[in-house]
Amino acid sequence: MQRKASARWQGTAKEGAGTIATQSGTLKDTPFSFVARFGDGKGTNPEELIAAAHAGCFTMALSFMLNNAGFTADAIDTEAALTMDQVNGNWTITSIHLTTRARVPKIDAAKFAEVAANAKANCPVSRVLNANISMDAKLVG
Repeated sequence: MQRKASARWQGTAKEGAGTIATQSGTLKDTPFSFVARFGDGKGTNPEELIAAAHAGCFTMALSFMLNNAGFTADAIDTEAALTMDQVNGNWTITSIHLTTRARVPKIDAAKFAEVAANAKANCPVSRVLNANISMDAKLVG
């Protein structure tokens, strides 16, 4: 399986601007810029997209692993908070914290924690990132 995305940039790093597109067309000419990446400018940025990908990947993996364990979630909501710091003078993604709240009938907290930890460790995006990945996963309802 292969997925594709593309980016185009014009101008200097700080004053220039770019666009991002995905194979599916979900993102098409989506703007990104220095101020969107390192400030609060409009548009997206690579780190926000990585956080979104991680939240989606983990949530789907958790659902899949719950199903394999005999459970079906009524709802799973996940937020991925990505931290980027300077390490030896280079911007580096140093951590991602996943916050998950799930409504899963007939599962106990210990089993849920086990399945969630497995999903965190084994979703494809977790496995590709060279960052500390922490998690706060709780059952609700």
